Amino acid sequence: MKYTTTAAEKSTVKFNMEFDGAEWKDAQQKAYLKLRGKFAVNGFRKGKAPKNVIESVYGKGVFYEEALNDLFGEGYNQILTEVADQYTIVGEPEVNVEKFEDDGIVMVATVPVKPEAKISAYTGMKIKEYAYTVKEEEIQGEINRLLDRNARKVNVENRPAQLGDITNIDFVGTVDGVKFDGGEAEGFDLTLGSGQFIPGFEDQVVGMTLGETKDINVTFPENYQAEALKGKDAVFAVTLNAIQTKELPELTDEFVKDATGSATVEEYKAKVTERLQVQADRRANDATENSILEAIAANTEVEIPQAMLEREIDNLLQKFEYQLMYQGLKLQDYLDFIKVSQADFRKNYEEQAKKNVTSQLIISQLIKQENIEATEEEVNAKVAEQAASVGK
Repeated sequence: MKYTTTAAEKSTVKFNMEFDGAEWKDAQQKAYLKLRGKFAVNGFRKGKAPKNVIESVYGKGVFYEEALNDLFGEGYNQILTEVADQYTIVGEPEVNVEKFEDDGIVMVATVPVKPEAKISAYTGMKIKEYAYTVKEEEIQGEINRLLDRNARKVNVENRPAQLGDITNIDFVGTVDGVKFDGGEAEGFDLTLGSGQFIPGFEDQVVGMTLGETKDINVTFPENYQAEALKGKDAVFAVTLNAIQTKELPELTDEFVKDATGSATVEEYKAKVTERLQVQADRRANDATENSILEAIAANTEVEIPQAMLEREIDNLLQKFEYQLMYQGLKLQDYLDFIKVSQADFRKNYEEQAKKNVTSQLIISQLIKQENIEATEEEVNAKVAEQAASVGK
C-alpha cells in the first residue's frame, strides 16, 4: 500500500490509500477463504466450492465488500501507527472508494483530528478573581438539616392540617369528569408547602381535618409536561387520612456527640464552617479558572470537529443519566415523561459542549507552549487530596 496524508477543512485530515492489483487480488482471496463456508452450491459440499464457481453463481462481486473492509482495516491501522506523532484522531473516518478496478483500488478516509487552538493572547489580561466567605445563614442551614434528619414524626389529631405538615391523602383527579393517567393514588404522603403538586393544590389541603373529603379545584400550568393536561382545569377529590408533624431535637452537646461525633456544639459548628469554607474556596477557584479561560477564549481561534462535540455531549448526557440513576430513574423514562426525543434533548448540551471542548483545547495548547509537566510528587499530592475528600 502507498498512502499520502493531506490536511483538510474543519480539522480533518485525508488519508489517500492506494492498493495495487496484486493486493486487491490477494484481499479477494482472503475474503473467499473467510466466507466460503456460507455459500451453498449444487454439486459441492458447503465450504468446498471453488472461488470462481461461487462467483459464477452469486455474482463476480460477492467477495468485494469483505475484501474492501479488510484492505481498509489493515491500511488504516498502519497509517494510524505511523502518523501517531502528527495527529490525534478524535472520531471515526468517513471512507470513499475513488478507484475500483482490477488493477488497483484507491480509498480516501477523511478523519477528524484534534485541532490546535490559535491563541493570540493569554498574558497581561484583566480577569475577575472570585472569593467566597461562608455566611452565618449557611452554617445555620447545615444545623437545620442535621436537626431535620434526626427529627421524629408525631401524629396530629386535634387540629386541621397546616403548612409544613406531612399529610397522608387519597386523591382522584378528573378533567371534564374523566380520570387521567397519574391522577389517582392512595396513601400518598405529601408535605404541605413543598411544591410537590401543581400550584394551588397544597394550599387547599391546608385547613382540612382528619377523615375529611374535599374537592380541590386547580388549573394545570401551560408549561406542564403532559401535553394533554396543559392549561386544563381539574378537580381532585381528596381524602385526608393522617397528619404528622416533625419534632426537632434540641441542639445540645449530647445531641451533636451522638449525631456527629463532635464533643460540643461549638466544635461541630467549627467543623461545619471549615467544611463549607473548603467548598467555597473550591467554587471560587473554579469560577476564577473559568473567567481566565473565557478571557483567553475571546482571543482564540479554533475549528472544532463535530466528532469532538458529539463526544463531549455524550459525556454531559452520561453525567445527567447518572444523576437520574441516583434518584431511581432511567433516562428514557425521563424523556418519555417530558415528551422529548433524545435527539432534541442532546441539543440542550451543544453550547456547553462547545465551551468545554474549547477550554480543553486552550489548556492543551498552553501546556504545549509553556512546556508544562506535572512532577510525580504533584500527581501523588493531588491523588492524596482527592482520596482525603472522600474519606479513602
